[in-house]
Amino acid sequence: MKLDLTSVRKNPLFNRQEVEFKVEQPVTPTRSSVRIDLAVALRVELNQVYVREIKTLSGTHTSVGKAHIYDAPEQALIVEPKYIIERNQKAAPPAPEPEPEPKAEEAPAEEPVEE
Repeated sequence: MKLDLTSVRKNPLFNRQEVEFKVEQPVTPTRSSVRIDLAVALRVELNQVYVREIKTLSGTHTSVGKAHIYDAPEQALIVEPKYIIERNQKAAPPAPEPEPEPKAEEAPAEEPVEE
């Protein structure tokens, strides 16, 4: 996935940056993958990034979107609408599940020999 920041504006009233981005990928990117890439590109924590929208341009492999990057995660919880917060919480990367231990194959139980 190739992420380009097309616009970054500072909004001091809400203590955030308002970012517009463009993503080139064969399919519409997931909200969680965009959040992670934005956090890495802007060198902020994941809980400071809230993706507002992602739209795929018709007939292209390009998606455009908007995100808000807050100076403090607490500010986001005050300003952002509840549904945006929920969408971005659902988009958190899943915790890796522990792999089940391979079961050792048991040797067939020997039948007692009667004499």
